[in-house]
Amino acid sequence: MKKLRASMVCINSKYIHSSLAPWCLLAGIKKYGDKNIIGTVVEGTINEDISQIVQRVSDTAPDVVGLSCYIWNIKRVHKLVAMLKQLNPKLIVILGGPEVSYNARETLENYTNVDFIISGEGELPMALTLNSILNSGDYDIDGLCYRENSEIIVSEPFVSKEEPPTPYCQEYFDSLKGRIAYLETSRGCPYSCAFCLSGRCGNARFFDVQRAKDEIIMLANSGTKTIKLVDRTFNANKKRATEIVQFIAESYGKAIPKGVCIHFEIAGDILDERLLDSFKRLPVGAVQLEIGMQSFNEKTLEYINRKTNTEVLKKNIKTLISFGNMHIHIDLIAGLPFEDISSIKNSFNIGFELKPHMLQFGFLKLLYGADMRENTEKYPCEYSQEPPYEIISNQWLTSQELKNLHYFEDALDRLYNSGRFKRTLNYILSTVNLKAFDVFYDFGMYSKNNVRKNIPLSDYIEKVYGYFSEVLNINRDILRDMLVCDRLAIDSSGIIPKALQRDNYKIKAARKLLNSNASTMPKENIRRTIEVLVSQNKIIYTDYDEKNPVTGEYIINFIDN
Repeated sequence: MKKLRASMVCINSKYIHSSLAPWCLLAGIKKYGDKNIIGTVVEGTINEDISQIVQRVSDTAPDVVGLSCYIWNIKRVHKLVAMLKQLNPKLIVILGGPEVSYNARETLENYTNVDFIISGEGELPMALTLNSILNSGDYDIDGLCYRENSEIIVSEPFVSKEEPPTPYCQEYFDSLKGRIAYLETSRGCPYSCAFCLSGRCGNARFFDVQRAKDEIIMLANSGTKTIKLVDRTFNANKKRATEIVQFIAESYGKAIPKGVCIHFEIAGDILDERLLDSFKRLPVGAVQLEIGMQSFNEKTLEYINRKTNTEVLKKNIKTLISFGNMHIHIDLIAGLPFEDISSIKNSFNIGFELKPHMLQFGFLKLLYGADMRENTEKYPCEYSQEPPYEIISNQWLTSQELKNLHYFEDALDRLYNSGRFKRTLNYILSTVNLKAFDVFYDFGMYSKNNVRKNIPLSDYIEKVYGYFSEVLNINRDILRDMLVCDRLAIDSSGIIPKALQRDNYKIKAARKLLNSNASTMPKENIRRTIEVLVSQNKIIYTDYDEKNPVTGEYIINFIDN
């Protein structure tokens, strides 16, 4: 009997990201496929030379290549397909994933070198398609889109009625090499947000809870430091979510090695007291939470089918942050209906006042299959026709306003989300008569012409020092000291930017003082940085041994000089 070689390929956005999709397809091939199908997985990144990916795929000598398609890799996918077809015109190409599931007809019309598209979930359709290729069968397969003579056959996205096979095999663990590991414990979503595809993947379906626990343990012991659940709303089933969180708390430092962090995406407004209490009991650094808010404008949320009790949401986020044991990440989106600059400013300031560890500010993307793209009468807007299909303007925001918000986003990411300016920002915001949005917006507008994209951190710190002390007339000495404290807490190099350096003899005297006292003697083989605060009569020092797993900071010690 002849063999059929099939390579499942995914081009990731970064090396640190592993991909779950090709391994899910491989698991489907093993479970549903003919025994004469030989499946392999090849991964690459969008940043590497594509010829290297071509070579790795070619080394598997495939008869069929299946590629997972997303907004960040679709251009590279089409380039890869063209190069592979040039090497082997008989190669059969199958595309799948969210970027082609809802525009299969258009893709087959425009890319003649694509033979099949799998719309929706892929484990079973991929295996059945390979069976048909191997055995010259027909292609009347749920989820499969293809050409038949001059006609294009389009199938509705496939949603499986059974729990998919586990993707975690020995080959997967051999390939992981410490990268971020992804885990799926459910599919579908209980929400139908107009900008998102998750609600189109069927109602939320939850995999066996014991399977979820077993796979957490396997991944936690694979060498990875981060496990990210891809479940769209982890706490949609509150009882199940509570059981998993309690399991993590009981297993951490035992079956789950200390230092591993598990990432969940949750809906903040539906948390109940039992789950909140379970989160509270987690060891520090065991879990991080991402909470997608999108907006605090209730009219906006209702219009995009994401009606949310914002008061409950705010209360729950404050509660989670108050525990101090988890990194909390919240999201806002610019470009939603009824969100003009004033509304965005209000949403941002509300979110910022909650004091999350990260406040991500993103831009609306009009994805294939999303209601906001398909229902143009209800959601009129101009957006890029190239991936990632980002909004250009709508009736509430001009293109220039959106461009300015990108400068704002850059300042927010560098100053706040980086975690490198916590004390500095607290001091600035307590001193100036401006809300947080205005501080980031004004500095973003300033820095668009004064800060290089890849500026070294020391140079950026000097720009921050210059702007806030000169333009906003903030006390230079106190600002300098806050920047020094931030630098020492985050950067173990011990290098202080030139603009912040002061009299070296004071530091030498401080070192002598610290070394003369047994309680402040440095630990053996631990790097220490010492500085003097010019606005106070204090010595500060940091020993670079252990970081706080939630804040990412080293401890700063203060001593009266």
